[in-house]
Amino acid sequence: MCFCEPVSFAAGGVLIAGGAFAGWKAFKINKRYFPVSQMPTLAGLQQFMEGHVWMGLNNSDPSMIWWVAMGFIFFSWLIWPVWVPFSIYFLEPPASRRKLPLLGFALAGLAFDLVLFVPHLFHPDWVDVRINRQSLAYEDTMFLDYLIPRWLTYLIYVFLLITPTMISTYLHIRLFGLTLIAITVADYVFLSFAYISLFCFLAGLGTLHLIYIIVWNKCCRECPEIFR
Repeated sequence: MCFCEPVSFAAGGVLIAGGAFAGWKAFKINKRYFPVSQMPTLAGLQQFMEGHVWMGLNNSDPSMIWWVAMGFIFFSWLIWPVWVPFSIYFLEPPASRRKLPLLGFALAGLAFDLVLFVPHLFHPDWVDVRINRQSLAYEDTMFLDYLIPRWLTYLIYVFLLITPTMISTYLHIRLFGLTLIAITVADYVFLSFAYISLFCFLAGLGTLHLIYIIVWNKCCRECPEIFR
């Protein structure tokens, strides 16, 4: 996250509190909402990881930087492209023909992200975190850099992350997908100096959109029989 350690911890606290509230509402309204409701919680935990990256940098502690940067990358590369399609799969009506493609996206995200994440465990030097314009830039090497251009890796990542939202039965989940698209465009155009950190921060704030969907039971519009 940009600026400093306290901002990352504050953002994490807000998102975790929002996720706890959304989870409580999900159990009151419909448990199908629960996986979706925990996206703010996951985003909050990721921001706490980044707060500890700041701590490691401020204390010049390379070991701490590596461990918490790997935690941050774990959420970026392994959790999000799996949890997003899985949570939408869980939300879909039982007879929905979209459930199988959503499950396929979750499995594809898992396979793709393991290829991205696991090699870092064996190559600690691939993780290089620097401060750029008061933001954290993760200038890491990726295994796929040896096979395809970096822009294609990011394109696949964004496709696996956003497409499941756009094929959902529910209008408001598709609108959340538009929120993610807007964040992706803004990050690419204006924030490329620290694109990974800032994308994750903005996407974390974007998950607050999901709290609105749950609190107001917006999926009831398309499936009143299961969300009444």
